[in-house]
Amino acid sequence: MASFKITGDRRLKGEIVPQGAKNEALQIICAVLLTKEPVTIHNIPDIRDVNQLINLLGDLGVRRTRLSESSIRFEADDINLDYLESDSFRQKAAALRGSVMLLGPMLARFRKGRIPRPGGDKIGRRRLDTHFLGFEKLGAEFSYDEEDGGFYRVDAANLKGTFMLLDEASVTGTANVLMAAVMAEGTTTIYNAACEPYLQQLCKMLNRMGAKISGIASNMLIVEGVSELKGTEHTMLPDMIEIGSFIGLAAMTQSEITIKDCQIPELGIIPDVFKRLGIQMEFRGDDIFIPAQERYRIENYLDGSTLSVADAPWPGFTPDLLSIVLVTATQAQGTVLIHQKMFESRLFFVDKLIEMGAQIILCDPHRATVIGHNRETQLRGIRMTSPDIRAGVALLIAAMSAKGVSIIDNIEQIDRGYQNIDTRLNAIGAEIVRL
Repeated sequence: MASFKITGDRRLKGEIVPQGAKNEALQIICAVLLTKEPVTIHNIPDIRDVNQLINLLGDLGVRRTRLSESSIRFEADDINLDYLESDSFRQKAAALRGSVMLLGPMLARFRKGRIPRPGGDKIGRRRLDTHFLGFEKLGAEFSYDEEDGGFYRVDAANLKGTFMLLDEASVTGTANVLMAAVMAEGTTTIYNAACEPYLQQLCKMLNRMGAKISGIASNMLIVEGVSELKGTEHTMLPDMIEIGSFIGLAAMTQSEITIKDCQIPELGIIPDVFKRLGIQMEFRGDDIFIPAQERYRIENYLDGSTLSVADAPWPGFTPDLLSIVLVTATQAQGTVLIHQKMFESRLFFVDKLIEMGAQIILCDPHRATVIGHNRETQLRGIRMTSPDIRAGVALLIAAMSAKGVSIIDNIEQIDRGYQNIDTRLNAIGAEIVRL
């Protein structure tokens, strides 16, 4: 198990380029299974979850040609379906939550699929019902065998288009069902579909491959099934979660940072939420400039009541950035209520922030009230453990702003979502040592 040793209270200065979007990568890379023809993908983040998925595709028989540091050409013309029955597949797929995204493409092209119960962050209940209910609506039949290593087996010999109302606007659920529907017979209407930029990117890529998807960027997708798809080329968006993390980091450490190539129109309300915390920023073309700020003040509502920041389906605020907003608020002037609606275990990392000196009241598993220090007292360095990707980076931000030295254990969680984060931050003035 690796750790970070962070010497805090250092101001950073310089430019940083966000990686490709992790959440987009997991579904875009699975989509290469939909065609025999080459698919070239650019701006792939070099992170653990994505690399594990690419290796898993290789084990399935997908040929991969690395064209550059962040570009790969995939060719899925000779897939070994027998590998799905192996212990190796069970172990590798179970360790990666993103592996569930293999099901949609496999059902579309091969009319069957097999997947173990996937792993991932321990952030609360993350059910797969939306995926399987959608597949069932298309005519698939599935079974779950606990004695067979906990495998889901899905048979989709007769995929037919239909109308479906998703039980929740799940991004991965929508993407998985969408990929199954593009080669189903007839027309599929997916209502209450997620419409995040990642999902929009997938839709546009599939249409370039020959799919017929309309309603992109809305919560109703209409899919006319086609018999086959062709190859394409696709460039992924910059990671909006990393961009938000850098905004919070700049404010907490009183640093002057320019975040490059952000594709600002795709960020939705993310910049506005950080502005409501009092963080100044300038849009310079497609770059975001964060000036060094001695203080920042949380806004109240117009009636004077306390600001509340809550997650919601797109175009609402993404739940992946609530941990960053929470830690950033600890040094602001004012009070904010953080309401994590989707995952009941995602706020439990605040006990470490409280140990560092933050004033936080954990109201229940979903809500925390943060009373900002207004820089009057500084967080102090401690030893802690990263429980999940986003909380891990929130703790890293806290450690970088704290007085003294902090140790963060289990940084494999951070590496799952952030590419060479220590090297990139050290390049602009941080002092992070990987142990």
